[in-house]
Amino acid sequence: MVDIDGSQGEGGGQVLRTALTLSILTGQPVRINHIRARRKTPGLAPQHLAGVLAAAQICGAEVRGARLRSTELTFAPGGPVQPGAHTFDISQMTQQGSAGAVTLLLQTILLPLALADGPSHLTLHGGTHVEWSPPAHYVEWVLLPTLARMGLRARFRLVEYGWYPRGGGQVEVEIEGNARLRGIELIQRGDVVSVRGIAVASNLPSHIPQRIASRANNVLREAGLPAVVQPVRAGGPSLGAGICLALEYQGVWAGFSGLGEKGKPSEVVADEAAEALVAYHQQGMALDEHLPDQLLVPMALAEGPSALTTRRITLHTLTNAGIIRRFVDRAIRIQGAEGKPGRIEVS
Repeated sequence: MVDIDGSQGEGGGQVLRTALTLSILTGQPVRINHIRARRKTPGLAPQHLAGVLAAAQICGAEVRGARLRSTELTFAPGGPVQPGAHTFDISQMTQQGSAGAVTLLLQTILLPLALADGPSHLTLHGGTHVEWSPPAHYVEWVLLPTLARMGLRARFRLVEYGWYPRGGGQVEVEIEGNARLRGIELIQRGDVVSVRGIAVASNLPSHIPQRIASRANNVLREAGLPAVVQPVRAGGPSLGAGICLALEYQGVWAGFSGLGEKGKPSEVVADEAAEALVAYHQQGMALDEHLPDQLLVPMALAEGPSALTTRRITLHTLTNAGIIRRFVDRAIRIQGAEGKPGRIEVS
């Protein structure tokens, strides 16, 4: 039994997700205390509970403490991961519905299913573009292309947008299975290959995505980058707006986003994403600040060494490294202080 203090490091859901993933893949049972202790509302929120139940379903785990707001959990894998068709709905975790992030649920089970001995098809319901989580477009445009270089093959399709607080979004994920992970080197970016972007509003006037796109394109032009942001008006069960941008270099991808909220000008939404992209483009490190912590687990499981540079070492990355060391005997070296540019190596 591996004992994990959920209050360590960033003290949020990252501790839970990484511990569950590695428990499944190593077969080691895990006990987590003080779950999300550093959050305003500690314990399992709907998206975390959905992740626990999804993890348990794919490996037949025995679980204790799987209930909303629980701060303690015991998870014991029951056997090999079972690939196939799986549907998980975060809104079913509460009678009021939920916009819990489907991308964070996916983080928990993607690697186990990718390494399983057959293909899987996931249907995930919940929030697709919500605060404190990678938006669906980030997973499609940045995370999965990077993982493909490591040998993990998956296809991602956004079916319906889901915004806070109602959610109701849907994504479909096809995972090939039988992946053989290999180390990756992401030290230098090379030249820009492409820039892409979308400004979207669901069940809101058409001038909102137009204004977001126009502002973002102006910022990109001033930085010498192509104006590529397309305005899109969408439907669906929830109301919301946002922007997603992605830069592709030679073998390196980076993504940036901004979310709308009541009273927040469209131009501010655009600036959050576009100015962050420009700031990243004008510095020399390979990865944006959000990708390294999502790559650390596959790097630790891959054959061969890995190395990357990032614009900013985050507390999420430092926390993830600490959890990984409890399950996997790999050397993880992080050069650079939190909040500063740095280099990460796994050998």
